[in-house]
Amino acid sequence: MSQPATTTAPEAADRRVSLVVAINQALREEMARDPAVYVLGEDVAVGGPFGATAGLAELYGEGRVRNTPISEGSIMGTAVGMAVLGLRPVVEIMFVDFITLAMDQLVNHAAKLHYLSGGQLRVPLVVRAQCGVMGGWGAHHSQSLEAWFVHVPGLKVVMPATPADARGLLKAAIRDDNPVVFVENRALYWGLGDVPPGEGLVPLGQAAVRQAGGDVTVLATGRLVGEALAAARDLTGEGIAAEVIDLRSLVPLDLDSVLASVRKTGRVVVAHEAVLPGGYGAELTAQVQRAAFDYLDAPIERVGAPFAPVPASPSLEAAFLPGRAEVAAAVRAALGRR
Repeated sequence: MSQPATTTAPEAADRRVSLVVAINQALREEMARDPAVYVLGEDVAVGGPFGATAGLAELYGEGRVRNTPISEGSIMGTAVGMAVLGLRPVVEIMFVDFITLAMDQLVNHAAKLHYLSGGQLRVPLVVRAQCGVMGGWGAHHSQSLEAWFVHVPGLKVVMPATPADARGLLKAAIRDDNPVVFVENRALYWGLGDVPPGEGLVPLGQAAVRQAGGDVTVLATGRLVGEALAAARDLTGEGIAAEVIDLRSLVPLDLDSVLASVRKTGRVVVAHEAVLPGGYGAELTAQVQRAAFDYLDAPIERVGAPFAPVPASPSLEAAFLPGRAEVAAAVRAALGRR
């Protein structure tokens, strides 16, 4: 079911590693830097389901790497209390689907306490949860629910697409004084990438241009960043130069970088793995349309999954999952080449 990480020491953080190992590095480094950082969740002391916390208990003890009961509400409630008392807990929720069991603690407490206390309380809490469609795990283990959290004032939401960003964003999230929902796509866990030496911090609220182009802007999140880049490569043979922007941070959103690209290209495709209705792409489309209406030469196109539960059948799962072909088709539509 799971694939454990090959752990590496913090000083080896300039190596080419997988995304899940980059997360492990970030946790090791932040726990070494700050004794207030704790890790808690189901089986985290033995590495968790995907190995992201492997070796942490051996380094820092089970006092700081806490296995918990199988009760997401209790895990989140405990973490909120720890954060209010001055610690910096990092919670692992095995599947983002299971945050449904902890929404009261996350939405009504973690997200609200700073406001309700008149700024007297801080909640420096990170909630790591993996999402995404892969391996036929079906409707209870494969959803992309980031739009839920974006809708809650008081929460920050990030989605790394590369190992370097996973490490850098997680380190920045741990140091932030606000609750951060850190959404990791399971399909990206074992892809390799270079991570920089040193701190490698990636500020929250800063998008990245992954490929420059002048014909259309593709705004992508998570796994769809790689799919958008693959589609952009395919489209070069058709004489289309797509600019691919990895949003990285959904809240706060780097709208300035988005609008700079849109003003250049005049055409936009928004791509995410979540189902289309009510997805983050709808909010992004609304913001871009309002802020850059005079620069748009065509309707904004959106790419996402169909409005249905995630199927477990391999053939149906493949048909359900949006990818490079859907992104390429949306780019052609934005350019009037349907």
